[in-house]
Amino acid sequence: MSARTHARRTAAIAIALLALTAPSAVATWAPDVSAAASDADAAHSWTWPVLGRVVEPYRQPAHDYAAGHRGIDIEAGTDTVVAPDDGVILFVGVVVDRPVVTIDHGDGLVSTLEPVTTSLPPGTGVGAGEVVGTLADGGHAARGALHLGARRDGAYINPLLLLGGVPRAVLLPCC
Repeated sequence: MSARTHARRTAAIAIALLALTAPSAVATWAPDVSAAASDADAAHSWTWPVLGRVVEPYRQPAHDYAAGHRGIDIEAGTDTVVAPDDGVILFVGVVVDRPVVTIDHGDGLVSTLEPVTTSLPPGTGVGAGEVVGTLADGGHAARGALHLGARRDGAYINPLLLLGGVPRAVLLPCC
């Protein structure tokens, strides 16, 4: 077996072990460079809109119309949903089969919270951590889970970049 083949097998085993011990760390990795944090994102430090664990990670689609998961689903421990950052309510309404709240955070950054109902009208200013609505039913997220989406200049990005970062892949030393 060549040294290169051995190194590849070792790397494959390390990745498999990482997947078995920390599947959420592997599942949130997105190879697309558009999913990287920008300097504008560094100015934003989002708070979690609900406390809970990520039950469905972000999956970057191959192109604008490809399958993927353009956000994260968070298993909520409460029905209360708060704003992830300061902003202005941009949209409130039903999209297909679920109530949606969209917040403009400035710098081309927009968050989407669903399924969430609110009494706040578009144009209302909200602060980070301020209650914006109540978790509802509908959409693709499991009952009791909140879908959090993020867009920068119209392109979807991984919300974890704004919530403290995506875990880095760690390559283990060979031999």
